[in-house]
Amino acid sequence: MLEASKPATLAAVAAAATFVNMPADRRLNGVVLGVCCDQLRAAQRPLPIGLTSTMMTTTTMPEPMEKHLEERRRYWPPPCFILLISLLEIGIFVYEFDELANGDSWLIYRPDRRLQLWRFVSYALLHANWLHLGFNVGTQLLYGVPLELFHGSLRIGIIYVAGVLAGSLGTSIVDSAVYLVGASGGVYALLSAQLANILLNFGQMRHGLAQLVSVGIFVSCDLGFALYSRQFSMETSLPAVSYIAHMTGALAGFTVGLLVLRNFDGGSHTRLLRWLALGVCAAFSVFAIAFNLINSVTAQMLAEQEGEVIKEHLLHDLGIS
Repeated sequence: MLEASKPATLAAVAAAATFVNMPADRRLNGVVLGVCCDQLRAAQRPLPIGLTSTMMTTTTMPEPMEKHLEERRRYWPPPCFILLISLLEIGIFVYEFDELANGDSWLIYRPDRRLQLWRFVSYALLHANWLHLGFNVGTQLLYGVPLELFHGSLRIGIIYVAGVLAGSLGTSIVDSAVYLVGASGGVYALLSAQLANILLNFGQMRHGLAQLVSVGIFVSCDLGFALYSRQFSMETSLPAVSYIAHMTGALAGFTVGLLVLRNFDGGSHTRLLRWLALGVCAAFSVFAIAFNLINSVTAQMLAEQEGEVIKEHLLHDLGIS
């Protein structure tokens, strides 16, 4: 092996001697040429597999494109909340239909029984007729399931229940003599949550403006129908539609949606929007709860005083006092 390497060694020694005997300017040019040749030979050598793949990944592979909102759907866990609440509303409508016709269902919201707190939420499981049920179930399936695919069942459930609760609380303040049935508060919460979703993730949507226009047209038509039917019901014996439940449910859906929906856009305006939404939601909740507490206590005191007056008149008429 030593014999085989002798020619290469002698050639290297001869090249070094020639380089030393060169003039200074030619020696400098030779250094530059030698360095360039060494770099060229190094570039032609095959790299190790791991190093080659690393360099290709960092230099030649394009960066992944940012996902649009439509590509962020999650089918597991499945969107079960809207489906389950829709089936529950259909089943309870069939079961409670006769009692609802008499107005004595234990689920209906009644202002004279507001101390039965479950009625502030349970009224959403009842509907006046098949048309009312079909419209609400169809709308919440149309708008609720896509939201649930993006944001999950828990967030959409919170928004829906908040809309139902806001519908009964708002009605108890503004329209306090109305009995309340139907899931319109929750449905409008889902519609306005679509607006909150557009506001939070507009940069991630391919058709954000079209979604905004479609929700606006739908809400305008339905709210106009609610106002018209309310005016029409005053002239007939048909039950009135509570537009207050629609409006307060929409307010709750928008504010709670800004608080709980996921923000894929990453904008800096999100924190300010959520603080504003929290302030509006907290102010409405505190006022509505305080109003109902004061109103309930006052009504109970008036009822007790009226009972005492009736009792005194009755005893006086009987000659006891």
